[in-house]
Amino acid sequence: MAKPNTRPYSRYGLEAAELLGLLIHDARIERGLTVAEAAERAGISRGLVHRIENGETGCSIGAAFELAAIVGVPLFEAEPSTLTRYLETARNKLTLLPKRVRKSMMVVKDDF
Repeated sequence: MAKPNTRPYSRYGLEAAELLGLLIHDARIERGLTVAEAAERAGISRGLVHRIENGETGCSIGAAFELAAIVGVPLFEAEPSTLTRYLETARNKLTLLPKRVRKSMMVVKDDF
């Protein structure tokens, strides 16, 4: 059962979630996948597939992105290789920031 949505979202955010859900739904139907098949391939529940397709904002963004990738919905205008290049550029830009605002890359050794 989904948690009640008490967080306020902007109209833009709500419309973006709805659009992504509709694109995923249409692509799944065009590929001839059932909800159960899409859920199995994405490693998520059928209910989560329905919630993503309905544009609910409380869904995991990782699950929504994985489902979009499985049914062939492009998340960005770039090709996968271009997306990798953009990601690397963004990471390089972050290295220009002061150390205190960068994410730590130190690996924590927690094997006691």
